[in-house]
Amino acid sequence: MSLDADHIVDRRRMRRKLTFWRVVAVLVVIVAIGIVAAAVSPRGLAGAGGAQIARVTISGLIRGDRDRVEALTRLSKASYVRAVIIHVDSPGGTTAGSQQLHDALRLLAQKKPTVVVVDGLAASGAYIAALASDHIIAEDTSLVGSIGVLFQYPNFADLLKTIGVQVETVRSTPLKAAPNGFEPTSAEAKAALEAIVKDSYAWFRGMVQDRRKMTPDQLEKVVDGRVFTGRQAIDLKLIDQIGDEQTAIDWLAKSKGIDADLPVRDWRLEPRLSELSFLHVATAAVLDAVGLRSLARRFEDTGAARGIESLNLDGLLALWHPSGAN
Repeated sequence: MSLDADHIVDRRRMRRKLTFWRVVAVLVVIVAIGIVAAAVSPRGLAGAGGAQIARVTISGLIRGDRDRVEALTRLSKASYVRAVIIHVDSPGGTTAGSQQLHDALRLLAQKKPTVVVVDGLAASGAYIAALASDHIIAEDTSLVGSIGVLFQYPNFADLLKTIGVQVETVRSTPLKAAPNGFEPTSAEAKAALEAIVKDSYAWFRGMVQDRRKMTPDQLEKVVDGRVFTGRQAIDLKLIDQIGDEQTAIDWLAKSKGIDADLPVRDWRLEPRLSELSFLHVATAAVLDAVGLRSLARRFEDTGAARGIESLNLDGLLALWHPSGAN
C-alpha cells in the first residue's frame, strides 16, 4: 500500500512539473513569435534614425481607431521624417471614423509636408481623409469622389408578418429606437433620419468646397454621389495632379524643398489581417502541441471573433459601393 501511495504522489508531482514546463514553453514561443512579427512588420517606422520620407497606407473600411491616431501623432513628432506620402485605396467607412482620420492627418500635414497618392480608390470617407493633404495625386484610372452620406438599415417587417411573428415594443417616445427594422418605418422617423443625413452631407460639401477652393458652381458638379476617374477629377478640381509615388516625391522636392534622394520608408498604422491570422494560428498550434488544446481553441475563437467584430460598422456611412447611391 505504501509503495502504491508513493507511486501516486510521484505521478502527481511529475504532472505538475510537466504542466509548469509546458506553460513556460508556450510563453517562450509566444514571445518569440511576437519578436519575429515585430521585426518583420513593425507598427512604427522602419529604419528610424536616418532622414527619410514616410509612407503611410490607408486601405479598407475606415472606422474610428485611436491607435491609428496615436501612430500618426508619433509620426508628426519624428524629427528624422522630412515629409509624408499617404497612399489611399479605400471605399470609405463611417463618417465619424473618416472625420477622425481627416483631423489626425490635418495635424500631421501642419507639421510635415504631406501629399496624398490615390492608388485605386478614394471614395466617400476615404476622400474625406485625402482632403487633409494640400496636394492630391491620382492615377489616370483611379476612382475619386462619391461625395455623399448614407444611412442604411434592414427592415424585416414583411418577413416577420409572413412567418407570423410580431415584435411588441414599448417606448417612451415615438422616435425612440427608430427605425428598428421590425416594423414599418414611420414618416416621422424617416424625416428624422433624413435630417441627419442632410446635415452630414452639408458638412461634407462644406469640407470639399473649403479644402479644394471651389466656387459654388464647381462644387455642384461633383457632389451628386458619383465617382470620377483621375483624368476627370483633375478637371473638376478634386485632385491636383496625375501620377504616382514618384510624382509625389518630385512635387515634394519642387514645392517643399525635400531631398528627392531620401529613402521612402513604411510607417505601419496597424498590423495586416494576414499577420494577425498568422499570429493566432501559430500561437494556437503551439498551445495544441504542448497539450493545452482547450486553451488553443479559445485563442482561435478569440481571433475569429475579432475579425467578425471588425466588419461591424455603426452610424452614418460615407461609403461607396457600385450597387447603390451614396
